[in-house]
Amino acid sequence: MDAQTALTPESFSIIAVFLRADIVVKVVLLGLFAASLWSWTVIIDKLVRFAALNRQADRFEREVASGRSLEDVAQDAGPDPRQALPRMLQAALRDWREGAKSGGETATALLLQRIDRALDSIIAREGARVEDGLGSLAIVATSSPFIGLFGTVWGIMHAFQAIALEKNTNLAVVAPSIAEALFATAVGLAAAIPAYIAYNKFSTDAGKFTSRLEGFADELSAAVSRRLAERMRS
Repeated sequence: MDAQTALTPESFSIIAVFLRADIVVKVVLLGLFAASLWSWTVIIDKLVRFAALNRQADRFEREVASGRSLEDVAQDAGPDPRQALPRMLQAALRDWREGAKSGGETATALLLQRIDRALDSIIAREGARVEDGLGSLAIVATSSPFIGLFGTVWGIMHAFQAIALEKNTNLAVVAPSIAEALFATAVGLAAAIPAYIAYNKFSTDAGKFTSRLEGFADELSAAVSRRLAERMRS
C-alpha cells in the first residue's frame, strides 16, 4: 500500500494528527491545551464573580438610597462584610464617630482626609482583587500564538525531513507533517483568541467596578461633609 492509498480522511482527525506528531509537537500541543483549559477556567470564574459583585452592589446601593439611616444600613451588613461597599460605609462611619467630637475647621479637614484615605485603601485592595487572574489571561493571549508558531516551524522542518528521507515531493508524503504544523498554529490561536477577548472585557469590567467604588466613595465623603456642616451650624 503506497502513501496515497494509506491516507484517509480519518488520518487528519485531531486525535490522529496528535498521535502521529513527534514528541516536540506533542509537548507544544499539550501545553497549548493546558493553557486553553486554564484560561477558560479563569474566564468562567470571572464571569460568575463580576455578575455576583454587580448584583450585590446594586442591592446595597438600593438600600442606601431607600431613605434609611446610613447607620442602620451599615449595621445590617454585619460586623465583617465581604463586599467593598458596606466596608466603605462602615469605615466612613467609624471615622466619623471617632472624629465627631473634634471641632474647628482644621479638625474637619483632617477628618475628611482621613476618611478619603480609608476609602482609597479599600478601593485599591478591591481593585487588585477583581483584577486577580487577568495576568494569566494576558500571558495566554500573548504567548500562545508564538508557541503555536514554534510548533508550526518544527512541523515544517519535519515535512522537509520526510521529503529528504522519502526522496519524494508527493503531497501524500508531506501532507501529514504539514497538517501537524498547521494544527499547532490552529491550537495556538484557539487558546489565544478567547483569552485576548476575555482579558479586554474583564479589564473593562474591572475598571467600571473600580469607578463605581470611587463614585460611592465620593457620595460618602459628601454625606460626611454635610453632617459636619450641620454640626458646625448647630
